[in-house]
Amino acid sequence: MGYKGSSRKFLDSSGISIGDIVKITRNGTSYQGILLDRAEDPDDKHIVLKLKSGYNVGIDVVDATAELVQRGDIPKLEHHPLNIKKDADKPDISIISTGGTVASVIDYKTGAVHPAFTADDLIRSNPELLIHANINGKAILNILSENMKPAYWVKTARAIADEINEGADGVVIAHGTDTMHYTSAALNFMLDTPVPVVVTGAQRSSDRPSSDAFMNLISSLVAAKSDIAEVTLCMHAEEDDSYCYLHRGTKVRKLHTTRRDTFRSINALPLAKIEKGNLKLVDKKVQYKKRNSNNVHLRDELEEEVALIKSYPGIPADIIDYHIDKGCKGIVLEGTGLGHCSDNLIPSLERAKDEDIPVIMTSQCFYGLVDMNVYSTGRKIISAGVISGLDMLPETAYVKMVWTLGQTDNIEEVKKILQTNIAGEIGEKSSEKFFLN
Repeated sequence: MGYKGSSRKFLDSSGISIGDIVKITRNGTSYQGILLDRAEDPDDKHIVLKLKSGYNVGIDVVDATAELVQRGDIPKLEHHPLNIKKDADKPDISIISTGGTVASVIDYKTGAVHPAFTADDLIRSNPELLIHANINGKAILNILSENMKPAYWVKTARAIADEINEGADGVVIAHGTDTMHYTSAALNFMLDTPVPVVVTGAQRSSDRPSSDAFMNLISSLVAAKSDIAEVTLCMHAEEDDSYCYLHRGTKVRKLHTTRRDTFRSINALPLAKIEKGNLKLVDKKVQYKKRNSNNVHLRDELEEEVALIKSYPGIPADIIDYHIDKGCKGIVLEGTGLGHCSDNLIPSLERAKDEDIPVIMTSQCFYGLVDMNVYSTGRKIISAGVISGLDMLPETAYVKMVWTLGQTDNIEEVKKILQTNIAGEIGEKSSEKFFLN
């Protein structure tokens, strides 16, 4: 049991255990639900109940009383193997889990949530998956997405390639939402794929009535059966459970901490709308890689010594020098407006140029194009050797720098690759029509 200290004494003195249905009263308010275990790093003053509404509530045990309503079992997920015959008329879709909310399943007897590691887990919790495809599931990681790193991008890309080589008609990646757009961008650069690869997640877990996990997963399966053979990202398009958008993996960003429609395409339209099991292109003229137009190919060499630096008022010049001295091989500068930074950084940027360390300029403005030719500061920055990131998102530029430096250390070739549109990361032109779409 994860409880300790005051909470453990409270539970022991009340004779209640994890899995019991209990009534806790504190300050005149009563809460009834299933007693759940705690996380690995809780304080010792609170217990957690699963309410009938599906939400969890933490209750301070100080001055609280407990009443046992019904004995229950310790929450655990039963792993009974499923005997499901493969349907030859349906595509084979692989679901690869790296962790995150969307890859969890709920035990409806106890309300406990568990990470899903197998296809059986996913199908047991989401039987509707079988309407669309034969499902093969595996977990390669079980991490919070803030713990994602370039080495894990490589592991994910290789796992995708293995699934495709073994006959998968499409691949869905279950991922935590916080860094999902970094991973979708990285996979675009690392992987040439003949089938759709769809990254998805969930803002709210499967035990909550407002969970977006099921709809995002089903919509991603629909996208994985489509003709769009790129690495894309699929999430809710609205707060309601109406439809999902399929975003280009290099043009998407998380914009809200909790909203279910947090992911938006930036400087671009979404590729497709997925509604009631049907996929429809948002713009019929949009260009995309089509299914089976090439073989699977990996370019997974990366250079992790890349810095992403945000310019701000009063930024010290030695922040650039610090990264150079630490052996940084490339720098992404998130500048202001059209791509500016303080004049006091210019000598350090010139040093980076002299030492063949590429620096690319992006903008803190999500929309629009970097243009350092407009003002004198920008022209000084260009003279210092800084490369324009055009309309690339800062996160995408960071990922592209990590990938580019893994392909070559020739500075002129690096500059050329950074300003070449490889996976839809650079728009042909900047248009105001995309603003806040």
